[in-house]
Amino acid sequence: MTFVVTQNCIKCKYMDCVEVCPVDCFYEGENMLVIHPDECIDCGVCEPECPAEAIFADTEPGLDKWLTLNADYAQSWPNIAVKREQPADAAAFDGVPDKFDKYFSPNPGAGDGNGETASLSNLQDEVAP
Repeated sequence: MTFVVTQNCIKCKYMDCVEVCPVDCFYEGENMLVIHPDECIDCGVCEPECPAEAIFADTEPGLDKWLTLNADYAQSWPNIAVKREQPADAAAFDGVPDKFDKYFSPNPGAGDGNGETASLSNLQDEVAP
């Protein structure tokens, strides 16, 4: 089992999920996030953190397309482990139907470089005197 990000993330791209993921398995596209299914440890902490309710367990019916999309784009989009602000118009796109057909972008997002490095850097800043 793994968790998958679905179409309601498109153009919302809240990053609360990124902040709580213990294994940094999120990858950033231009207007959505995906989960790498081979890196996800199925802990489920990301699911309730998503304000757009776009994350589901892959055991739910009808998610095959999204599992494939998450797996494919996690291979080419950059890793993201540090939460940033959502797009300014995120709330306006929350719940809009057919977002994949209308708005999905295959372009990569900015990411934050190596997720482990970013996390260690933040930790060092927190414990530095």
